Amino acid sequence: MPRPVDSGALHLWSLHEDVVVEHGDEEGELVLRSPHGTERITRPDPLVREALRRMELGPVLLANIAADGAVEGALVVLLPVLDRLSHLIVRTLSWEDLRGPLLSVVPNSGNSAFTPVTVSAQRLIRLIGDVSLTLEKAGFALGSAGSAHRVQLHRPEAVWVVALLAWPVTPSQASSALPLPPPVTHAVLSYLVAAGMTEDCGSAEAQALP
Repeated sequence: MPRPVDSGALHLWSLHEDVVVEHGDEEGELVLRSPHGTERITRPDPLVREALRRMELGPVLLANIAADGAVEGALVVLLPVLDRLSHLIVRTLSWEDLRGPLLSVVPNSGNSAFTPVTVSAQRLIRLIGDVSLTLEKAGFALGSAGSAHRVQLHRPEAVWVVALLAWPVTPSQASSALPLPPPVTHAVLSYLVAAGMTEDCGSAEAQALP
């Protein structure tokens, strides 16, 4: 997806580590095999082939795959295919400070679909009741029994945002409370909401009324 104009967020795409890309029986066919099933792509566009090749190696920025800087045209080709493969794709949020990714959203099932959302600055949100925070070798991970995704937290900044969500908070309040650029906080919240880790607690304005 395109990078937001007003922020330094980088939206990266990679294939899940369990996905294997092979050549199919038909000429030009690509086959993606995973524990969630098999997907076949008949006569894929060269851009799709190149994107999947790079995504096997690790997170990539789709804009970097575009030939001669034709980003919009490349996205028109890539996004419909990648949306169809959403249950095989890890979506990673990074930042232009080059210190590494903030978090990754990892699919849990063959029905996983992920699209970052815009969260209203005055909407109260909090973590859902059964969410768990687990310490892993590479950091923390958020999970829920009913969620189609799990979220790996790679940097302390992402953990700070998650900690505030123990209580209902608006994106505006979270941005004011944390020593982060507001676009960083908003981007992290966008991914957490889209991954199903939060619940809506209503409007801050409505709850402020007597």
